[in-house]
Amino acid sequence: MIYRLRKKFIKICTLSFIGVFLVLFFSIYLSTSWQTASSLDTLADIVSDNDGSFPDYHELEAGGNPNAMPSGVNLESPFTTRFFTVRFLASGQLSSVDIRSVASVTREEAVQYATAVLQGEQERGWMGDFRYKRYNTEKGTAVVFVNGANMKEANQNFLFAASAVFIGGSLVVLLLVVLVSKRAVKPAAESYEKQRQFITDANHELKTPLTLIRTNLDIMESEIGANEWLSDIREETGMMAELVNRLVTLARMDEKQTKPDVRPFNLSEALNEMVSAFSSAIESQRKELQVHIPPSVIYTGDEAAVRQMVSILMDNAVKYCDAKGVICVTLHEGKHPVLTFDNTYAAVGKIELNRLFDRFYRADKARLYGDGFGIGLSIAKAIAEKQHGTITAWKIGEDAIRFQVKL
Repeated sequence: MIYRLRKKFIKICTLSFIGVFLVLFFSIYLSTSWQTASSLDTLADIVSDNDGSFPDYHELEAGGNPNAMPSGVNLESPFTTRFFTVRFLASGQLSSVDIRSVASVTREEAVQYATAVLQGEQERGWMGDFRYKRYNTEKGTAVVFVNGANMKEANQNFLFAASAVFIGGSLVVLLLVVLVSKRAVKPAAESYEKQRQFITDANHELKTPLTLIRTNLDIMESEIGANEWLSDIREETGMMAELVNRLVTLARMDEKQTKPDVRPFNLSEALNEMVSAFSSAIESQRKELQVHIPPSVIYTGDEAAVRQMVSILMDNAVKYCDAKGVICVTLHEGKHPVLTFDNTYAAVGKIELNRLFDRFYRADKARLYGDGFGIGLSIAKAIAEKQHGTITAWKIGEDAIRFQVKL
């Protein structure tokens, strides 16, 4: 029990750290990408406003306050900004190519870049490592390209360093989580163990008085004869014994040490036998039973547990099937067989399907005491999980419900 709680605790912490890392990583990535594009757009605006060349810094501040200069622009900007400009006439003919401020691009490459931009419709965007701006001139159209390779590389290095620091820190934190997880889940494990032990002890303590009550009932009936009061006591005693047995069954299934008796068996035959056991009750209640079970489906698992699970689901279907309703049992063969139990139930829209497998939950509050304890489906779920399978329930249309077991 402690091992499973520790495993879940560590898993939750790990997923939480991964989630935080992804959120931070993409937040930083989007922020740096936006800042890079914004800075390069500012430089492209300066070049385009100066007819394709970068003005001297003193020319930029000549008309106003130096503190009002665009963000990222300083005395070194005219010398560190790498850009080139390609101009076209209104007819679309190449007018001029200015690559004096860049060394990594040839005249032919500059023309190719600009031609590709003119074929599109965007005013700004990326062309490789260059951020471009398309603008109109007196003679036609021009495109200025500002080199952003250095900024991109700096952003990548920053992201790599931030990721390395975060991953390293996460590994340290997760190591601490692993070390303290046993102590963290210990109170919950102890509480659960006490609850399980209480159920086991209660079973032993209740068996003796229940046995005595039944024995005394037999003696009284032999002396004074059967009557309705003794019959009621016997019925209630039987229900109490059944409840205790089911609680013990659940407690034992929760123990990790309890391993199922796994071996190959004929699932089709077992399913047919268990369904047939309910055919008389279904017929007496004037309900219809439909069975679709292919022959000789072999499954490797705990046959006794699977039979018990089928019995629980069949009992549930019979109890909650509407008058003159239909119960349909289907087996889908394959590597992982799938069992479905369908039954008509007009009130399916009023029940909480997500709580059907909770212990002591009863979908129909109007049913009388004696119809069940509300733990049968919990046992069915525990059996399915012991077989490394799943069990789910959902509505079919407006008046039917389906229980599906994937083994």
